[in-house]
Amino acid sequence: MPNIPERVKAFNKERLPQFTALKYKMMAQSAFRFFRGTCHLFYEDLAKATGFPGSPPVWVCGDLHLENFGSYKGDNRLEYFDLNDFDEAALAPALWEVARMAASILVGFDDLNIPVAEARDAVAFFLKKYSGVLATGKPRYIETGTAKGIVKSFLEKVALRKQKELLRQRAVEKNGKMVLLIDNIHFYKLEKDLKNELIAFVESCLQSDKKYKNSLKILDAAFRIAGTGSVGVKRYAFLAEKLQTPGKYILADMKQAMPSSLQPFSLVLQPNWLSQADRVVAVQQRMQNVSPALLSSVRFKNDDFVLKELQPVSDKIHFEAIKDRLKNLQRVIEDMAMLTASAQLRSTGRQGSTTADDLIHFGGNGDWQKKVLAYAGDYAAQVKTDYSEFAKAYQQKYFS
Repeated sequence: MPNIPERVKAFNKERLPQFTALKYKMMAQSAFRFFRGTCHLFYEDLAKATGFPGSPPVWVCGDLHLENFGSYKGDNRLEYFDLNDFDEAALAPALWEVARMAASILVGFDDLNIPVAEARDAVAFFLKKYSGVLATGKPRYIETGTAKGIVKSFLEKVALRKQKELLRQRAVEKNGKMVLLIDNIHFYKLEKDLKNELIAFVESCLQSDKKYKNSLKILDAAFRIAGTGSVGVKRYAFLAEKLQTPGKYILADMKQAMPSSLQPFSLVLQPNWLSQADRVVAVQQRMQNVSPALLSSVRFKNDDFVLKELQPVSDKIHFEAIKDRLKNLQRVIEDMAMLTASAQLRSTGRQGSTTADDLIHFGGNGDWQKKVLAYAGDYAAQVKTDYSEFAKAYQQKYFS
């Protein structure tokens, strides 16, 4: 078996070298960052685990963790809090998704110096709430009118923000027109020819869609960096002006769709997708209650991409700010459990996923909860060991 640095380097070998180096730098910052960037290690290890409980096949986002929940504006222009990353989406046993989330709570809370006992209680609470929602058989969702606690305050703040405040952080006026702010953190400059090709391409995509035809004009494009796991793939941001309301702008994101790092380890038969982007879009539309505007699969220069509207600011729960407020912390974990179960219920009976009746029965039988908690605890400890090995190799310039 190759060691951890070898496994990480092998997985990322096809990505853009300059930005893959940035990914490694991010992963070296903390065990939780490392965990976020090594979804492939998690499922490779889980597939070999003995004694892990079985569960019905469902659609999963594939990389569920604390920071893959966030706010976004749906295509109905309402703000939602939901699962928001489907790059690794696949058909898999329901508990594979749950186990990754459980491990993320333990690893993430450890990075926040939250006591182990409290972290384990949070995982047990998540598993109990997830199971309870499955047992009801009724998917639910969170938007501003239905949110409670810290998530409600969070969504209300998002809804009240002025567009100018949003754009100020990602765009700037230059020579009389709005352009993306090239800060070499979020946005990087593109070569002129590539930028022009991208702008023309996205405008042609919009013109071919009846819903968006003659609605937007693309003003600028840049290379985009966001998250951890996807750093190193081709990803672009676009600034567009609304033609019907000049002076009003939106941002769009176009991210290269790579094969799911979960799929090779799942024994569940997968659909024959036309492209990796079609897979991501289809599963996102099934699992979310309402999806973002512009969500579609596109093909540019022989690569498949997912195009969607982008929130100018990363809207995620800031756990560092609420780690000492137990009631708020529990409320967020409860919401995340509800959303996980609801996404699985919402996508039942589609191309090989189990029925709602099976999930109701599975949720009502909670015998698996202690085993998942135990596995998550063992894996969180393994992540710390793996991270230490990775960080040492990084310091020794193995990834240079």
